[in-house]
Amino acid sequence: MRKVLRGVLSLAVLIGTVSATGASAGAATAAEPAAKRSDSTSSSEDIKDRVLAVPGMSLVEEKPYPGYRFFVLNYTQPVDHRRPSKGTFQQRVTLLHKDTTRPTVFFTSGYNVSTNPSRSEPTQIVDGNQVSLEYRFFTPSRPAPADWSKLDIWQAASDQHRVFKALKKIYSENWLSTGGSKGGMTATYFERFYPKDMDGVVAYAAPNDVVDDEDSAYDRFFARVGTEECRNRLNGVQREALVRREPLEEKYAAYAAENGLAFDTVGTLDKAYEAVVMDYVWAFWQYSTLSDCAFVPADAPDATDQEIWDSIDGISGFSAYSDQGLSTYTPYYYQAGTQLGSPDIQQPWLGDLSRYGYQPPRSFVPRSIPMKFQPSAMRDVDSWVRNNARHMLYVYGENDPWGAEPFRFGKGARDSYVHTVPDGNHGAKIAGLDAGEKAKATAAVLRWAGVAPAAVEADPAKAKPLAKFDVRLDVRDDELRRDRGTLRP
Repeated sequence: MRKVLRGVLSLAVLIGTVSATGASAGAATAAEPAAKRSDSTSSSEDIKDRVLAVPGMSLVEEKPYPGYRFFVLNYTQPVDHRRPSKGTFQQRVTLLHKDTTRPTVFFTSGYNVSTNPSRSEPTQIVDGNQVSLEYRFFTPSRPAPADWSKLDIWQAASDQHRVFKALKKIYSENWLSTGGSKGGMTATYFERFYPKDMDGVVAYAAPNDVVDDEDSAYDRFFARVGTEECRNRLNGVQREALVRREPLEEKYAAYAAENGLAFDTVGTLDKAYEAVVMDYVWAFWQYSTLSDCAFVPADAPDATDQEIWDSIDGISGFSAYSDQGLSTYTPYYYQAGTQLGSPDIQQPWLGDLSRYGYQPPRSFVPRSIPMKFQPSAMRDVDSWVRNNARHMLYVYGENDPWGAEPFRFGKGARDSYVHTVPDGNHGAKIAGLDAGEKAKATAAVLRWAGVAPAAVEADPAKAKPLAKFDVRLDVRDDELRRDRGTLRP
């Protein structure tokens, strides 16, 4: 699973987060004046003191933001929740504090956590607090030494459960969990294992790979997505990149030498090159829109080597499968190869030009880390969601490949919904839904959070976010980046 849009293509809307460098433990920036930091706790005790009174919670830094308090924290977690006496590690947490009388949104990307203030869409909708958690084994939230067998969806859900229990004593109003892509998957797994914790779940672009070796849904998706003209352009560039493998790999070798890239994990430069090329069509639809097809060479056989290179690099990224590009995401590839599953699509327009096909997650994890796939993990989650979902909302983009295998509800689900953003990609949000569905989804989020105004209770069509859009808080760091790495949910 692979790389990302950048360069000339204009849209890169990731919902997950990207790691940012935090200050050293104990450091703190100047906070806002006390008059701006008060909340409705009816206590002279500062909210920072209350949070730091939680056993195992420590402060990394506080950053000022108007109307909020923002803390970067560490929380002591067991390496193994089944055997908590067998060691601990520090897990990074951030807290965007508004008021203890407001609802709280529990956000995770399923990857690193940003150490800058940001607000997920549900947090804006309910005008609440936000707790964000870094996923275990993403550095620096990695046990040392790392026992990779303790990286699974139950252990990660148990991390969230402990954070929730610790902070619920301070933030006693309703809680919602949310996340996009792998974060949407994470919110789902949390709900499956701890269904009594949250009052609602809002999951964006969450793949549901129930049977890992059955991927025909993706093939059907790529046969009809966008327009025939756009598909032909993309297929042509991808094919030409393999036809011209020799001269473009020479260029790749020079690029790797110039940037100090190595390929020990994937094995060879040739394998890395093909993996980047094989991602090209998928990555285009994941992060771009139909209008971006105008930037794809229309007649690939007549394009120059540089034009083919630029198009592949701009969408897939030639650093993706280097050791340097893979190292941050080792925990993801490990999970894809042990529980989550990964897509393996057919690309018949390539003929016999591909030497390796879609390479499995095992190819992107160092061989020193053992892996064994557990086919029952996703089947269990899918069955639970179909039959037990309560207050769960899924949002997908119509043109996002990851939505080809979505979560669905059965007869046992209650007050739960799946919505699709027309022409949307991997960054689909409630705000992009058609007016009627947007109001319905917004009303559900407000209701689950316990803050739906009386007018919305009477008429859901009147539902709107309670907080105004803030360009700094509501456009997250990762939405502005165009070099996140390989194609991953």
